[in-house]
Amino acid sequence: MTTCTRPGCAGAIADGFCDECGMAPAPQLVSAVNGVAVTPSTATPAHSLALHAPGPSTPLTSSSGRQSRGGSSRSSSRSSRSNRTGRSARGRLGAGLVSIPQVPYRDPSTAVLSDPQVPERERFCGSCSTPVGRGRDTTPGRPEGFCRQCGSAYSFTPKLAAGDLVSGQYEVLGCLAHGGLGWVYLARDRNVSDRWVVLKGLLDSGDADAMAAAVAERQFLATVEHPNIVKIFNFVRHPDPRTGEQVGYIVMEYVGGASLKELRSNRDAIGNLEPLPLAQGLAYILEILPALGHLHSLGLLYCDFKPDNMIQTEEQLKLIDLGAVRRMDDEDSAGFKTDGYCAPELETEGASIESDLFTVARTLALLTFNFDYRSAYRYDLPPAGEVPLLAAYPSFHRLLIRATAPDANDRFASAAEMIEQVTGVLREVVAAQDGAPRPAPSTVFSGERRPFGTEPNQWPVMPAPAVIAAALPIPLVDPTDPAAGFLATNAGGDPKMVVAALEAAPVSSPELTLALVRARIEAGDPVAARAELDVLEASEDADWRITWYRGLAALAAGETDSARGFFDTVYDLLPGEAAAKLAFAAAAECEGDATTAAALYERVWRTDNGYASAAFGVARTRLRDRDIDGAIAAAESVPASSSHHVAAQLAAFGAQLEGGGLQRAHEYLAAAGDRLTALPLDPEHKAWKSIAVLDAARELAAGQPIPQGHTVLGCRFTDTDLRRALETQYRTLARLSPDSTAKRDLVNRANAVRPVSWV
Repeated sequence: MTTCTRPGCAGAIADGFCDECGMAPAPQLVSAVNGVAVTPSTATPAHSLALHAPGPSTPLTSSSGRQSRGGSSRSSSRSSRSNRTGRSARGRLGAGLVSIPQVPYRDPSTAVLSDPQVPERERFCGSCSTPVGRGRDTTPGRPEGFCRQCGSAYSFTPKLAAGDLVSGQYEVLGCLAHGGLGWVYLARDRNVSDRWVVLKGLLDSGDADAMAAAVAERQFLATVEHPNIVKIFNFVRHPDPRTGEQVGYIVMEYVGGASLKELRSNRDAIGNLEPLPLAQGLAYILEILPALGHLHSLGLLYCDFKPDNMIQTEEQLKLIDLGAVRRMDDEDSAGFKTDGYCAPELETEGASIESDLFTVARTLALLTFNFDYRSAYRYDLPPAGEVPLLAAYPSFHRLLIRATAPDANDRFASAAEMIEQVTGVLREVVAAQDGAPRPAPSTVFSGERRPFGTEPNQWPVMPAPAVIAAALPIPLVDPTDPAAGFLATNAGGDPKMVVAALEAAPVSSPELTLALVRARIEAGDPVAARAELDVLEASEDADWRITWYRGLAALAAGETDSARGFFDTVYDLLPGEAAAKLAFAAAAECEGDATTAAALYERVWRTDNGYASAAFGVARTRLRDRDIDGAIAAAESVPASSSHHVAAQLAAFGAQLEGGGLQRAHEYLAAAGDRLTALPLDPEHKAWKSIAVLDAARELAAGQPIPQGHTVLGCRFTDTDLRRALETQYRTLARLSPDSTAKRDLVNRANAVRPVSWV
């Protein structure tokens, strides 16, 4: 035996892999073929499926008559709708948001094992999962025999050898590796241009559950067509050379590359596994979710999703190892699971779409941070205080929490729905990392109906809650709703008239009810709006939008604490949506929680600069914390192409005026004057703003000495110069005023402020 070369590991290499950390001794990347780790035949043979995963899939006991939830969507006010979240096909791996390192394609002929054996530590009974084939003292264990626990036969010896011709078509080259359901062989398809194929055999020809799994694959997996799912070409039989019994084999395409488990197998200096970058992990999940969605659309459940079962070859990601796939209405066949990834209800209630998506979220967590996922946090997640990544990216944390909720009703109801939120979180993560916004239209919410907090005459005062409620985005109308056409022709106008029109509508539907709720809120009748929501929540059409509109109703009524709670819940449900974060931020600011509001506003604005309210919110909350430079920077980040650019410049001007009490006050005032000079304001507004600057400069100059050479609006910081400039501005306003009384008042102000003279 040789000692493991991995840093911090004291294990020994007995069969090509360490008996402690499970890693191969060589530091180079191990290739993978159809989800099973392999090494070139010239290296130490590799037989282990698990490099650092919890081990092979565990069969679930068949239970005839068990209630199967079948993946049906569940209506709940805490569940997002799944019928409005479909997306068009995306481009390359990374969704155009993140660059993923390529994994080179490996020549399959170099991957055949020279001495195919299953390590004793990986030998388990296929029926009851009891360890079998284990040695004692110096006597090695038998690769074939019977389980002492249940009596089932087991065999870990290959059924095929190099040169065997299976079904008269597939010439076997040898074993590639041993997986959860048996040996995997490499072969050439003599009938189709000698293409490489993979034959996957049963764990044991006498194992009824394994045979049932193979039969199930033969029945429906050959019809599955998706670019991110390994292609099943055929299902064939070949006699066992010892018993003559017919053994089934699945023929599938060869996928050579590296599994995500392997890509996640590097270790740091002290031996800890190194997580993948968060953006990369999200991109992988985003790429593979449509494959799961495709299976679900065919009435199939994957059941055993984990890093082992995704392979990257160059820029392509494939879902492989379909041995655990089952029909949604299958209540009798044995299922398979992997502890640490499977949902808590899997053994008692059966598999479902929600349990599939649970495994996806667990995989995402395992790819991006380390935690004790097999015991302490077998079904839940560690708190953000234990995982810096979760604390740094709250939206990512909320995404994982929702997808792994203990109650399946609270999870994502479809792969398409989860795709939307993963995409939003990925955009947020990438924008935070490189500082470049990643705007994209939402398929769930409208944009801002009107920005709030941008009025120059009111800034930096927070608008009234009712004003904010009328400005926030609203959920998009389902185009398949019976009232969709009617609502499209009654989209605006006086709220009371809209209420009357909706009450007289010729149809009734959930969308009509929600439109009526919105109109009642805007008409100043939140009590009636809540009554409508109560009725809708008791119906089968209830969904997350009820919570959103309860938040709007509470905000319109000035009940900011309640509004904050409702919007916080929507953020839990839709962690990738900017609208949820914007509403939560506004409610928090109304409550006086500037810290929470600032973080949320920044998250929204940094990701999507189409939300002008967020930029002004950032500037406003920073100014409240006396972060003058931060407030100015936030206002200046509104681009010149925005219709709110001038308002943002005035906000920056206001922040510079607020700096009048600081040590660098004269610099802030001078910069405010320069900014004002460049702004395209009408003469009257510019004169009033100039007076504000000059008054602040006079007050400053009276209280502290100003360094020589500094000027503001072309004036030195002396009382005489500043008075003359103020006199000029008042006289300008007097000339512009059409009102004689106002004109006289402005002239009097000019005379009062002018420097004392003999003339």
